Amino acid sequence: MADDIRKFSLMKITDTSRPERFFPLFSSVSNLVGVGPKATKSLQNLGVTRIRDLLFFLPVGGIVRIKTSNILSIVLPAFVTIEVIVNSHHQSTRNGPVRVLVNCSGVDLELVFFHARLDWIKSILPINETKVISGKLESFVSGLQIVHPDYIVGTTDLETVPDFEPVYPLSKGLSQKILIKIISQATGRNILFEEWINKSVIKSHQWLSFQKSVSLAHRPKNISEVQPKNLARERLAFDELFAHQISLALARKQYRKTKGISIKSSGLFANQIRRALPFSLTEAQDKAICHIKKDLMSDLRMNRLLQGDVGSGKTLVALMTILTVVEFGGQACLLAPTEILARQHYDTIIEITKIIKVNILLLTGRDKGSLRCNKLDQIESGSAKIIIGTHALFQESVVYKNLLFAVIDEQHRFGVRQRMELGNKGPNVDVLVMTATPIPRSLSLTYYGDMDISILYEKPKNRMPIKTAVMSDNRIKSILDRLEKALCNNRRVYWVCPLIEDSEVLALTSAEYRFDILKERFPTKNIGLVHGQMSVDEKDEVMRMFADGEISLLVSTTVIEVGVDVPSASIMIIEGAERFGLAQLHQLRGRVGRGSDQSSCILIYSGNLGKNSKARLEILRDTEDGFKISEEDLRIRGAGDVLGIQQSGLPQFLVANLETQNNLLEIARDDARLLLDTDPNLTSERGRAVRELLYLMDLQRSLQYIKVG
Repeated sequence: MADDIRKFSLMKITDTSRPERFFPLFSSVSNLVGVGPKATKSLQNLGVTRIRDLLFFLPVGGIVRIKTSNILSIVLPAFVTIEVIVNSHHQSTRNGPVRVLVNCSGVDLELVFFHARLDWIKSILPINETKVISGKLESFVSGLQIVHPDYIVGTTDLETVPDFEPVYPLSKGLSQKILIKIISQATGRNILFEEWINKSVIKSHQWLSFQKSVSLAHRPKNISEVQPKNLARERLAFDELFAHQISLALARKQYRKTKGISIKSSGLFANQIRRALPFSLTEAQDKAICHIKKDLMSDLRMNRLLQGDVGSGKTLVALMTILTVVEFGGQACLLAPTEILARQHYDTIIEITKIIKVNILLLTGRDKGSLRCNKLDQIESGSAKIIIGTHALFQESVVYKNLLFAVIDEQHRFGVRQRMELGNKGPNVDVLVMTATPIPRSLSLTYYGDMDISILYEKPKNRMPIKTAVMSDNRIKSILDRLEKALCNNRRVYWVCPLIEDSEVLALTSAEYRFDILKERFPTKNIGLVHGQMSVDEKDEVMRMFADGEISLLVSTTVIEVGVDVPSASIMIIEGAERFGLAQLHQLRGRVGRGSDQSSCILIYSGNLGKNSKARLEILRDTEDGFKISEEDLRIRGAGDVLGIQQSGLPQFLVANLETQNNLLEIARDDARLLLDTDPNLTSERGRAVRELLYLMDLQRSLQYIKVG
């Protein structure tokens, strides 16, 4: 997350290098005994490169080793610890498995060893000796077996076999035994820290110190101690969340210290637009506009998120506030992730603002030669007041005359560096970021914790609910018959094909196959195909034809998921719906229901739906509330998939679980802000301990926002 904290120019930065006493923890795992090149690579595959990483690499389960002398009473398969007498050894071929026949209280069983030397097996399991064996006992047609016992010890060493053993994630080349030994070395190097958590929080949760919590988390005594609610694990989860919230709070405080430009206007342009609109803005839209205008009027820089469900009217809110900046005499830009969406914003804003005289310009990567030069001249001279575009907006060649306001649409699709580059295109630019993906509160606090948030809960009053049905693909003939009637009534239809294994190539194959089927079924209808491997020009042309009614049925991959607005489209068919996340299905469904016609969505699934898959699709059928859907999506799929970790930069916590530990996140956020209000430079006794926490969590770069200390 350190890379995700915004940097600000002209700041005095403190020394944020890690203190020397942290060096042992941040040295390579290869410095541990028994960790050679192969083990180092295996640990790297698990995301573990430094000794410190092992502290937070916690067990995911555990093995209960039942100590018994009556193996016939055990429900198999099961891990058992038993005393056996060795009877004989067998190896049918030179390289075949070694089988050792043993007896436990009158019951015969086999110990099986693959790729083992017979002489070595005989040395550790001599005939007629009694040994303690611990491993997974299973029943086969040939009898009872333990394949590769985990422990083989003498009867006097019984205590060396644990009653309960933690289980860690593994990578090729690592065994549980080896990993446990490696982790034991790492926890043994644990250095002492002063307490960084508020004493009242410690007391209310009955948490132990960080050092004791690490030790207990790696040495669970039963399965309950491997659960998130375990006090040791809960404490470590809070440490992660608290460090993250401190880093966000430091960035937030610094951003708010950065002077902005107080932007005020009479509201003439915005009021003209309001009077010309054929509808009234919702209460939520008015409230969001009020918040944004207040930010613009402040002499501090704006850093606000506008979050709204599909069709809630975010673009209109952005436009109303953009007009405030234009009336003031400044420039504003609107950044979209795709050219299709940028052109759509451009067309929409041109249409809405035709009653006022304002120069609106579209800049994309497709602009070349004299056309591009002309547009760049308009931007640099200041004659272009509203600039809409894609990544081209923050390229080095684009020079703004007086950029005061930047709106970033679908902001989680842009990297932090890109957003910073756009914000640096003017003198202390105010930034408004928008997302049409309803985000659960826990993710908002995590990803947008340094921002003010406005939420559009309402949809325009003229929007009719979308009728949603869940149907099996064995009813495809019935669906096609209904589709034929709809097309004869001039309805416009999306048919979305499944994203298979995150592969656009495979999704394309699926879309092309469905396109051919539909062309054959409806030979007199104009059917289009759009997918991510088409050129921008090709996609734009197909979408234009669909919007203009030249195409009545559009077969597509998920490229139409975000932002595409064709009010006349009223039917959405999603094939292979069980393959999509709930939030993505909700976004796709939101492409219809934007006009006056009653809209419908058909979710087609294949095969027999499992209980969870069925419940997921039923949730989508029963509600259009994107926030409820996103909460369920978070519970089912996890934080990374909801926002998309690759695009969002969402922090990947090692212990904390955003789906189940919202309460800890709220406490961490409140405590972080309270601490920085009373100790902004982290110079108190607790403040110095919090600095150590930031070093430990590799977030020390956030200390650059402290000017003294």
